[in-house]
Amino acid sequence: MNRSPHPSAKQPMPGNVKSELAKKKLMDAYLARPEYQRNDYLKGIALAIGVPAKQKLIDQMVADLEHGKQYKGEPWEPPAAPAKK
Repeated sequence: MNRSPHPSAKQPMPGNVKSELAKKKLMDAYLARPEYQRNDYLKGIALAIGVPAKQKLIDQMVADLEHGKQYKGEPWEPPAAPAKK
């Protein structure tokens, strides 16, 4: 069985992830992230084997979103807003 989703396929959000983001009031922060980051977080969680591994990735995602300027524990700056004409 091939568990590996297509790299560019959009990943569905599991209910436990949605609940965690809602509980922590981080859904807006999640949705503000670039699509590649949102998809990467969800793909990693989907591919993790076992509940502890999945929870560790969820916790990392939550920590990144709470911090705001982190992606996978590393510094990250959101792209600058385009200049208004």
